[in-house]
Amino acid sequence: MKHSFRTRNVLLAAALALCAPLAAQAKYPERPITFVVPFGAGSATDQLARAIGQGVTEQSGQTVVIENKPGASAMIGASDVARAAPDGYTVLITTNTSQSANPHLYKKLSYDPVKDFNPVTLLGTGGQIMVVNPSSPAHSVTDFIKLAKEQPGKLSFGSGSSSSRVAGELFQQMAGVELLHVPYKSNPLVITDLLGGQIDMMMADMATGLPQVKAGKLRALGVTTPQASPLAPDVPTIADAGVPGYQMGYWFGAYVPAGTPAEVVSTLHDLMVNATTRTAATQFYTQTGTKPVTSTPDELASFQAEETRKWGEIIKKAGIEPA
Repeated sequence: MKHSFRTRNVLLAAALALCAPLAAQAKYPERPITFVVPFGAGSATDQLARAIGQGVTEQSGQTVVIENKPGASAMIGASDVARAAPDGYTVLITTNTSQSANPHLYKKLSYDPVKDFNPVTLLGTGGQIMVVNPSSPAHSVTDFIKLAKEQPGKLSFGSGSSSSRVAGELFQQMAGVELLHVPYKSNPLVITDLLGGQIDMMMADMATGLPQVKAGKLRALGVTTPQASPLAPDVPTIADAGVPGYQMGYWFGAYVPAGTPAEVVSTLHDLMVNATTRTAATQFYTQTGTKPVTSTPDELASFQAEETRKWGEIIKKAGIEPA
C-alpha cells in the first residue's frame, strides 16, 4: 500500500506538470495588458494599437492600456519593452523603424531588435504621402524639386520615424536635391510644425497626413507607393510625378519580451489576429489605406530579417551615415 500510494503521488505530480502549460494558457490574460507604442499619440502606430487593443478587450474581457513612449527613433519604447517582464502583459506595437531600420541608422542601440523580443504577428503594411503647407509655391513634385535645386540645403523636411526619414533621404538621393533634415519625436509633431510653416515638407504616413490633406490644411504632392492610393486617387505616385523608380513603405508588428512562454505568445497571437478583423481595426485599415497583413511568429521573424537586409540597402544607397 505504501508503494502504491507513493506511485500514485508520482503519477499525479507528472500529470499536473503536463497540465501546467495548458492551465497557464487558459488563465492568460488574467489582468490588463499594456501596449507600448514607441511613437506619439495620434500617430498611425498609435491609432492601430488602439484599434487592435479594443478587439483584444472584446475577446478577452481584459482592458488594454496604451502607453505612448516616443523619442529617439522608437528606441525609448522598444528598450522599455525589452526590459519588461516576459509574461505577455507588456506588448510592443511598432514598425520597421525599431525592428529593421534602426540597426543601420545608429552605431549603438539600447536594445537588440532580434535577441530581446519574441515576435507575435504582423499587423499591416502601408505607404506614405508627400505633403507641404498650402502656402508653399510647390504644387507638384517637379515644382518642389525645382525649388530645392534653386536653394540647395535651404528647404527642410521633418521626420518622426525612420520610415519618414528614410523616405525623405531617398527622395533627396533619387531627385538629386539637398534638403535640411529636422528630426522629431513623432510624426504628429512634424505635422504641427508643417502646418505652422516651420518646415517645408514631410513624408507622412497616410493615417497622419491624409486627414490634413482632406481638410485642406496640407497639400499633397505624391504618394510613395507603386500605385495611386484609392483614398487619394487624384494624388500621383512620386515615381510618376518626377522621380522615376521611387518607392517606399512601412509595416506594423507586435512583439513581446524575449523569454515569454510559448503558450502565452500563442494566445496573444490569436487574440491580435482576430482583432484585425473586428470593427475598430477594419475601420482603421479602410480609412488609412493600410493593408491588413498578419502572420505566425516565425513568419514575422523571417519577414523582419529580410526587411532588415532591405532597409540596410536603402539606407546605404541613400548615403545615410549611422549616428
